[in-house]
Amino acid sequence: MIDNKTILIVVPARGGSKGIKLKNLQKIGGVSLVAKVGHIVNEISIVDRAIVSTDHKKIAEAARKSGLIVPFFRPIKLSGDRISDLEVLTQALLEIEKIDNIQYDIIVMLQPTSPSRTSDQVINTINKLLTTNADSVWTVSCTDSKAHPLKQLVIKNEEIHYYDKAGAKIIARQELTTTYHKNGIAYAMTRDCIINQKSIKGEKCIPLLINEPVVNIDTEFDLAFANFLNHYNRRKKKLIGYK
Repeated sequence: MIDNKTILIVVPARGGSKGIKLKNLQKIGGVSLVAKVGHIVNEISIVDRAIVSTDHKKIAEAARKSGLIVPFFRPIKLSGDRISDLEVLTQALLEIEKIDNIQYDIIVMLQPTSPSRTSDQVINTINKLLTTNADSVWTVSCTDSKAHPLKQLVIKNEEIHYYDKAGAKIIARQELTTTYHKNGIAYAMTRDCIINQKSIKGEKCIPLLINEPVVNIDTEFDLAFANFLNHYNRRKKKLIGYK
C-alpha cells in the first residue's frame, strides 16, 4: 500500500502459447520467465498482493516457488489466444477481491514475456499513476526509425506499396516524427479504468519512457537475445562493481 491505495499485481501466464511451447516456463539465465516476475515482485514492498492468472499446473508451481500466489486457475473460456488482457484482468481482479474481501485501487499487469524489467521500473510506473490524474500508465520504448509507420511496405498482387501513401514523400529520417511502442515492462491502471471504463488504457493514458534495451519474447530468436542481454547486463554490473 502507498498513499492509502491498495496495489494488486496480476501476472498473466497461460500455458497455450503457440510460438514457443510453454513460453512462460522458458528460462533466462536459468530462471523461468514466470519466476523472474516473482523475483522482481519480491523487491517491491508497496505491493499488497501479487497473483498469477494461469490455466497450467506447471506454470502455477513455478510461480508459487518464486513467491507469487496462484489463488485460482483461469477459466477455460479465458485461455485462448484471442482473449484480451482486459478480460483476463477483470476476471482476476473480481475473483481475488471476493477472496480477500477488499477492493484494490491500483492494478498492475506484469507480463512474463518482458524479462528485462527491473523493480525500479515497476515502482516508477505505479508512482506516476499515483501522482497524476491518469487512468493508466504504460511503459513505452522509442521505435527505431527503420520501423516507422511511414517507412513500412505492403505487398499486394506481388507489387510493393507503401503502407501509408504519405511514406512516398519521406526523404530523410529527420522528417519522421518519433513514434513509440508498448514494451510490456509494466501497465498500471486504476480500478475504475478496468471495471467502469472497461479498458486497460482508459480516457487518459500517460507514458513512462524506458530507455534501456527491452526484449519481448515471441520467438526462439527473442529468447536467445534475452539470454544474451541478461548475460551482458550481469557482466556489466560485475565490471562496475570492480571499479
